[in-house]
Amino acid sequence: MQQNDGAFSNATGRSLEQGGADQPRYRRYQRELITPYCGRSVLEVGAGLGEFAAGLTGLDRLVVTDADPGAVSLLDKRFSDRPEVQAKQFVLGNEFTLAEPVESVIAVNVLEHLEDDAGALAALAKLVVPGGSIILWVPGYQQLYGEFDRRVGHYRRYTPATVSDAVLRAGLRVEVAKPVNLLGGIAWWAAVRRGGTTAPNPRLVAIYDRFVVPVTRAVERRVRVPFGQTVLCVARTPATKS
Repeated sequence: MQQNDGAFSNATGRSLEQGGADQPRYRRYQRELITPYCGRSVLEVGAGLGEFAAGLTGLDRLVVTDADPGAVSLLDKRFSDRPEVQAKQFVLGNEFTLAEPVESVIAVNVLEHLEDDAGALAALAKLVVPGGSIILWVPGYQQLYGEFDRRVGHYRRYTPATVSDAVLRAGLRVEVAKPVNLLGGIAWWAAVRRGGTTAPNPRLVAIYDRFVVPVTRAVERRVRVPFGQTVLCVARTPATKS
């Protein structure tokens, strides 16, 4: 197994021991936005401790990956009772193969860690069936870039236009590119850009998850917001292999 010990902590600011519910309402909100674009077989890149993947049920096949071997070990144990799930180490930029391509790739808070984002997307596309989806959940808007972003190795934050540019440079088609989580973006700006916070406060994160996320979900079901903490992008691979 490739050695990338500490990759999870370096990328998230969390230790492998910090498991638990991890913002259950926020995770449901993410899945509500992401799963409509998923096929029956899914590869999640940068699955971490599996909080997002735990709610991906009813699939024929789910491959959960992370660069950190410690995280992969925890993923393997977490999903040991689900025969459709396989845990593997995957370091984007290194050679990686699947027995069969998947219909969808999910990358939550991954692309911003990669200097060559278009190259990474092109590599992921090789793991997806023709016409399949690559679903990206990336931090939004450079105005929100702060010390926390620097500490966890973010090269950039995205707008719908900049993530679309990376997708197009990778030879893929943009199906969706939109900001989400307006209230989270305002809170992040207040805490990180104005308040100088260098890491998320667990108590405030819990309050946000309990009270703000339900309001965000209700509002953004009805209104397309002009700005947000995150950008959701859905890319499609070419319908035929070149």
